[in-house]
Amino acid sequence: MVQDCALFEQEVSDPAAIKTAQSYFRKKTNPVLSTSYGVNRIRTWPQGHQGDYMTLELIYKNMPMSYGLGYYLDKYMLDVELGVGVRERIVKLRDLLKDELASRRNPKVLDIACGSCREVFELTPEIISSGAKFSCVDLDPAALDFAIDRLTYAGLTSEHAEMLAYNALRIFDFETALAEFGMRDIIYSVGFFDYLPDEFLIKLLRSLYMLLNPGGKIIAAFKDVKYYRPQLYHWFADWDGFLQRTVVDFNRLFHEANIPDIALTMTRVKSGSIVFYTVTKQ
Repeated sequence: MVQDCALFEQEVSDPAAIKTAQSYFRKKTNPVLSTSYGVNRIRTWPQGHQGDYMTLELIYKNMPMSYGLGYYLDKYMLDVELGVGVRERIVKLRDLLKDELASRRNPKVLDIACGSCREVFELTPEIISSGAKFSCVDLDPAALDFAIDRLTYAGLTSEHAEMLAYNALRIFDFETALAEFGMRDIIYSVGFFDYLPDEFLIKLLRSLYMLLNPGGKIIAAFKDVKYYRPQLYHWFADWDGFLQRTVVDFNRLFHEANIPDIALTMTRVKSGSIVFYTVTKQ
C-alpha cells in the first residue's frame, strides 16, 4: 500500500489532487486503522497540533496501547524508520548534552520547543553537579505542566530548569531573543526545525548562532527523508507538517545562515533517519 501511494504521488503532478486522495484513503481505511490507538492519534491530533508531547512520549515508551489487530498496527508504527529514529534521537540528545555539561561550569542552556523535557529529567545528576540553568520554552501549557511534574519528582527546581510558555518563533529576531534570554552556552532543539520553512529557519539559525557565547554550541536534529517513507505520514497518518529534507538541504540552510562550515559537526542516529548537527561558536 505504501508503494502504491508513492507511485500515485509520482504519476499525479497536482498537489490538490494528491491531498484529496490522501483524505479519501484515510476515510476508507479508518474502520480498520482506527483500531490502533497510535494511528488514530496521529490522524486526529487530540492535543490540537502535530507532533505533540504525548505522541512523542508514546513513541519513547515503545509500548502498543491497543488490543487485537490494533496491537499489531501500534507495533508496526512504532517499528517504522522514524519510530526507531525518534527513540534513538532522544538518547543521542541526552548523551550529547551530558558531554557538554561534564565540561562546563554553570552553563546557561536554552531548550527550544521543549515538549516533555525527557532528556532534562534524565540528566538530573549532571545538571545539579554542573550548576547548569535550563530555560525550556514551549507554547503547549499541557507539555509544560507535564515537564514540571516530572522534573519536580526528579528533584529539579526552577533554579535548575525554568519552564516558559513562549512562542519559539519569536527567537528568529536576535534583538528580541537577546533581550528575553541573554547570551547562551548551549542551545538545542530536536524536531521543531523540521516544521519551519527554509527562509524562516535560516533567520532563526542565524539568530541562534549570534546568541551563543564564544565556545557555545547549538545542537540541532533533522529528519533525513532518504531514510524514511513520507507516505506513511501523509496517507496512513495525517502528519504532513514536517518538511522532507536531505543533508544537502541542511548544509545549505546553515551556509545561508552565515554559519561557517568549520563550525559544523554532523552525526547520525544508528538507524540513519535523523541527523544531528553540532554548531560551535568560534
